[in-house]
Amino acid sequence: MFAILDIESTGGKYNEEGIMEIAIHKFDGHKVVDKFISLINPEREIQPFVSNLTGINNKMLRSAPKFHEVAKRIVEITENAVLVAHNAQFDYRILRTEFRRLGFDYQRKTLCTVDLSKKLIPEAESHSLGKLVRSLGIAVSDRHRANGDALATLKLFKLLLAKDSDKEIVTSVIKLESLGELSPRQLDIVEELPSETGLYYMHNKDGEIIYLGKTKNIKKRVNQHFTNVGHIARKLQKETKKVTYEQTGSELIALLKEHHEVKQKRPIYNGNGAIKGFSYGIYLVQDENGKPLLVPQKANGQTNRLSSFSNGKSCKNFLQKLILEKGLHDNKTQLNKLETINDLFQKYSTSDRDLVLLERGRELGEQAAVLIKNGVLQGFGFTELNHQINNIHILESLITPMQGDLGTTHIIESYLRRNTRIKLLELNN
Repeated sequence: MFAILDIESTGGKYNEEGIMEIAIHKFDGHKVVDKFISLINPEREIQPFVSNLTGINNKMLRSAPKFHEVAKRIVEITENAVLVAHNAQFDYRILRTEFRRLGFDYQRKTLCTVDLSKKLIPEAESHSLGKLVRSLGIAVSDRHRANGDALATLKLFKLLLAKDSDKEIVTSVIKLESLGELSPRQLDIVEELPSETGLYYMHNKDGEIIYLGKTKNIKKRVNQHFTNVGHIARKLQKETKKVTYEQTGSELIALLKEHHEVKQKRPIYNGNGAIKGFSYGIYLVQDENGKPLLVPQKANGQTNRLSSFSNGKSCKNFLQKLILEKGLHDNKTQLNKLETINDLFQKYSTSDRDLVLLERGRELGEQAAVLIKNGVLQGFGFTELNHQINNIHILESLITPMQGDLGTTHIIESYLRRNTRIKLLELNN
């Protein structure tokens, strides 16, 4: 027995979403034997982009039943059934989260039609629900509404069952009860974690750190560790007894701390995760006429570096991007304007510079500061007042020292290339 499921959620932070519409069609492999379709009052605001996508607004849900009023019906219609959904991990997580809020540990086996269609229809250009059913000529109405998407998934699932003539793939992709589901202990761990940027530390029964990582969403990333199926994931699921964390606000600080602490602590499941350095750079040189050129070449210790790279291909690609964006002259990247050179170095290079890099902090009104002197990382800190940043002596007293190396230089310059919001403040000693 299968329960074809689709959920429309309110959007919002990971594991803080609510269900605003649900559709379930109970399918015995031949016909639908029961169904449940309902709007649900999520008791929280709908994100504007979700309203635009679905057409569901807050006013429509005021008189709808709340989740606790329909929970029993959902339990009954899915009893002894495998949940089938397109991107099942998402719908199942949202459903379990709602039941978790009621104090009920809801567990079902799941089957994902994304996974199944990739196996049975590998030639499809896209395996997203809308594009896939359209390419198969399956009629769909009310896209991005729970019942419309559930009916589309049901029609797709019937087709996939017919294609699976040996029944081997369906059997193999139906997940075991433990797969993709968290134990009560793991649920408790995840529930206590924030959906914020920072580092997380996975501890064994002796309190030792067996894995650490950085992420922009601590709750989401740890949840993924507990639901992934790889060899290391299985070991972490078995051995992790506690997860601690440190919020940084700044993704750059999280990256730097991860690099530093992996080198320092050497957790057994991180492997050799620290970044050793960089092997290529874009350097400022002069041609035979004394005119400035930017060229990609192997790093050899010179300091007139625009940015650092782990390989030659990414180095050349980035320089080509600059040529197109900045109108740099011909294929030799000849630079005729001094201000162009200065602008590029101001934006992408830490070479030989005294800088403070500023990003948002851990809370409103706080700034994260990364201090660099003579092109080398000195440490990081958090400030609330501008004079703390502008006064180098105060700033140095606030920072947590961190020894810079080639790895931290590469992390910082790579971050500058992809993050346009970070602010660079030149220090005047």
